[in-house]
Amino acid sequence: MNKKIHYQDIIQDQMTVSKKLLTSYYKLGLHETELILLLQLSRFADEGNHFPTPFELSQSASFSEEEAANMLRKLVQKGFLSIEKNNADLTPISESYSLEPLLEKLYDEDIAVNKTEDENIGNIFILFEQEFGRPLSPFEIETINSWLDADSIKPSLIKAGLRESVLMGKLNFKYIDRILREWKKKGIHTVQDARKASQQFHQSRSDQNTDTRPKRDTSFYYNWLEGE
Repeated sequence: MNKKIHYQDIIQDQMTVSKKLLTSYYKLGLHETELILLLQLSRFADEGNHFPTPFELSQSASFSEEEAANMLRKLVQKGFLSIEKNNADLTPISESYSLEPLLEKLYDEDIAVNKTEDENIGNIFILFEQEFGRPLSPFEIETINSWLDADSIKPSLIKAGLRESVLMGKLNFKYIDRILREWKKKGIHTVQDARKASQQFHQSRSDQNTDTRPKRDTSFYYNWLEGE
């Protein structure tokens, strides 16, 4: 028995998605799973639910409730999402997710040529995942956020700490944290100062090395610092 197609239902089932979002999300520092989460938030808003729970978001996606909660927090911290309080004069106060910060970033005409601080923050997570060759754990994400928020370390300096750990062959968060805290203790707050301190450190190690073999040129390790 053929079912009659109700075209009105099909029309009502459609949702508008920005073409620019689909073509520019990666430039903003968003992952595909984060994009799906944002689209799910838009879908829930269309249905009248402006503050879906992580569990509700996970029911129509491949990520878990815990992953949804972590992504929501990360998106808020990276400035792609905000939480608005509604009916301030009423009790209880309701909350809703706002995609306005995302739209402001998306339709910033200078995004292709000017890197904002928020974009740099978003790229930190991508860079760490590329270097570690895997997705970051919730604890590792919290560690990076702590460097940014609690310690007020600039994104460029965190990248410098990551690259220094790569150079030393000690790619782990504990070692990176030690580097950043040591720099902070010494009053190092710029990439240029970090580069100078790093070069002095490696030079002192080289001077102590009694190996008579030709020394390896490590100058290329510092190319990543240029243009910061």
